[in-house]
Amino acid sequence: MEIGSLKIIPMRNLTLLMIISSCLLLFACKKDNKTERFKFLTGHVWTTESLLANGADASGPGGILEQFKGDAKFNEDGTGYFGIFTGTWRFNIDETELVIVTDTQLLPIITDIVELNALSLVVTTLYPNPIDQAHPINIRMTFKAK
Repeated sequence: MEIGSLKIIPMRNLTLLMIISSCLLLFACKKDNKTERFKFLTGHVWTTESLLANGADASGPGGILEQFKGDAKFNEDGTGYFGIFTGTWRFNIDETELVIVTDTQLLPIITDIVELNALSLVVTTLYPNPIDQAHPINIRMTFKAK
C-alpha cells in the first residue's frame, strides 16, 4: 500500500519481519552456559603430581593408584582419559564432586573436588579396602595443568 510517496508495509509482513529479527537476535546473543569450573577442568591436560593412599605414595609399581599415573583429559563432551583408563565424567549438580565411569572399574569413582583452578586439580575419595572393609582407603590425587 502506498500513501503519497510513503510505502506502508502490510501488517502480516511486519509481523513476519519482527519474528525473523527476534530469532536472529536470540541466536546471535546465545549465552555460553559453561561454568568457570567446567572451563578449568576441560581446558587443560592434567598430569599427576601425587597419588596418595592413606597418606603414602601409591603411584609406584604395584601401588593401587599406579594405573592413574600420567595424564588426564576431561573433554567437553563428557568423555576423557584418566591414566590408562578411558571413560566418561560428569560433575554433580553443584560441581563439588567429579564422577568418573570406566568399563574397567565395577563402580563409578566419585571424588570430592578439593581444589580446581587454572593450575591445579586436587580430588579425594574413599576406596573400599579389600583387606579391612571397615576402614576404607583415603585417596588423594593431585594434578597440575600442562
